[in-house]
Amino acid sequence: MPRTLDGQITMEKTPSYFVTREVPRRIHSMSPDTKLIVVVRNPVTRAISDYAQTLSKTPGLPSFRALAFRHGLGPVDTAWSAVRIGLYAQHLGNWLHYFPLSRFLFVSGERLVSDPAGEVGRVQDFLGLKRVVTDKHFYFNTTKGFPCLKKAPESSRPRCLGKSKGRPHPRVPKAVVQRLQDFYRPFNLKFYQMTGQDFGWD
Repeated sequence: MPRTLDGQITMEKTPSYFVTREVPRRIHSMSPDTKLIVVVRNPVTRAISDYAQTLSKTPGLPSFRALAFRHGLGPVDTAWSAVRIGLYAQHLGNWLHYFPLSRFLFVSGERLVSDPAGEVGRVQDFLGLKRVVTDKHFYFNTTKGFPCLKKAPESSRPRCLGKSKGRPHPRVPKAVVQRLQDFYRPFNLKFYQMTGQDFGWD
């Protein structure tokens, strides 16, 4: 990490940090005062999105169902990273060995889309920043299905998510989605208890 001067905040974003076992210890040894922002979304939707991204880079991939379950519709395959990442309670448990819950802000991926200004406002509060980014800075891009950020309220050149975001998801049979929802439910409930937030995934 670069040196940070008084009055500055240094930010770094790597999605794999939350799910990589060695990372909490390493970050804690670097800076135990680090504030941690974790964006989470419904783990079933997240897994399907992960699959869509991989499929776009690897045509000919087996079906989502074939990867998510062992032996057809047998047990859920938690060895598949698209499934394993959504076990948020397990990952958070690892982090809580090194950081207290007060060092975390959990941002709802769903609310980041439906109310970006509200979620970004929570981030600004958590970081001790004045609320500068407001609803005036966002507009909804119907093509992508995501909000875009205007650099300034009067700016005509918004910043939208890149080409790899907002791609259509493959159709996944309802029975497969239901099995995954049932699988994740106890993990989601534990995550709600651990964070004190109900993300409404069930």
